[in-house]
Amino acid sequence: MKKMVTKAEIILALDVDTIEGAADFVDKLYPKIKIFKVGSQLFTAYGPKIIEMLHRKGAEVFLDLKYFDIPNTVSGAVEAAVRLKVKMLTLHISGGQEMLEAAVAAARHQAKVLKIARPWLIGVTVLTSQAAKAGKVLALAEQGIACGLDGVVCSAQEAIVLRREIRKNFVMVTPGIRPDNWGKDDQKRTATVSEAINAGSNFLVIGRPILKAADPITKTEELLGDL
Repeated sequence: MKKMVTKAEIILALDVDTIEGAADFVDKLYPKIKIFKVGSQLFTAYGPKIIEMLHRKGAEVFLDLKYFDIPNTVSGAVEAAVRLKVKMLTLHISGGQEMLEAAVAAARHQAKVLKIARPWLIGVTVLTSQAAKAGKVLALAEQGIACGLDGVVCSAQEAIVLRREIRKNFVMVTPGIRPDNWGKDDQKRTATVSEAINAGSNFLVIGRPILKAADPITKTEELLGDL
């Protein structure tokens, strides 16, 4: 695993329609925000071009495609992601042990071939748009980490349980971050920046509260002030 994370960071979710729109947010907010999430919407529309754009601007990439398929397919996708030199990528822990171990092996092999640091493999437990009990999230997290993943995606509600119960160094990525005066949107398990940090989260994924703010720069500075 890469060096231990010592301070929480905000990741901006680039859930926008165009590469031009994404580039505009990066121009405004980098390097206040250094990591940007590329999800299914942008990657489907633009593929590796969106990652190349982020790298040209000096930013790092959280590739959030949530791989979930047969082991051979997922291992091939992970190898491709390693070649794109992303910082982190996601896959569903519910894909099972064989799929997870194949992904870890593929990431290690491809990084060794290219002589580069491999990305963190982050396992999705239960989407924050769904209701979930901490026990289920803990069981999935334990399975993923046992298979060699570097961390998990979970809400702040479960993060505090995972930190207490899992006796290993691992990364926690928490989406569904919302300011006190912001609604839940389609999220069910939300938290403020302070709540997520107090629960032990390392990376806080924020999208609409920044993307839809009247002044994204000011809103980002407010949120960073809560770190």
